[in-house]
Amino acid sequence: MIRMRPRFLMALAAVLLPAPLYAQPTGWQIDPQHTSIQFAVSHMQTSTVHGRFDKVNGTVKWDGGEFTSASVEIVTEVASINTGVPKRDEHLRTADFLQVEKFPTITFRSRKIEPAGPGKLRMIGDLTIRGVTRPVTFDVTGPKGPVKGPDGETRIGASATTTIDRRDFGLRWNRILEAGGLLVGFQVAITIEIELVNR
Repeated sequence: MIRMRPRFLMALAAVLLPAPLYAQPTGWQIDPQHTSIQFAVSHMQTSTVHGRFDKVNGTVKWDGGEFTSASVEIVTEVASINTGVPKRDEHLRTADFLQVEKFPTITFRSRKIEPAGPGKLRMIGDLTIRGVTRPVTFDVTGPKGPVKGPDGETRIGASATTTIDRRDFGLRWNRILEAGGLLVGFQVAITIEIELVNR
């Protein structure tokens, strides 16, 4: 019977096991300086208003194998909403819309990630806005990487998009225009550009 030394067994495992599955870290943090959550909504049925949330954090649990095994949690600080118009941002923070004093965060927690074609994923999870939780599906491109950063950290990135009806989350405020139609659209397009880091 051939007896193999532990050091030899470790070296053999490093060669035979797929590289992404071998000795990969599992805890990833969202890099808030390189992550953005943006939204777009119709205004008076003539143009589109764009905005973003400036403060976001969260974690991703991933073993380095197929990203379908990952678990994603994203937390957004509602008070950081920024459409470039301070008066409008203040209105969006009130009870007419996001009611930031009572509901200071928006959260997303994934429940399932599945393949959706080459370089594409479908991420299904629970989105909570104003204390109301609804299932949403994000179309994901990526992840891209991993790559090594200048300080030796490992980074990956991805993009995700979805569209929600804000009425599903209790955001029903509106005004009827004199000529007909609504002041603010109900469909909200969301785009997440995310960068994850593991040190």
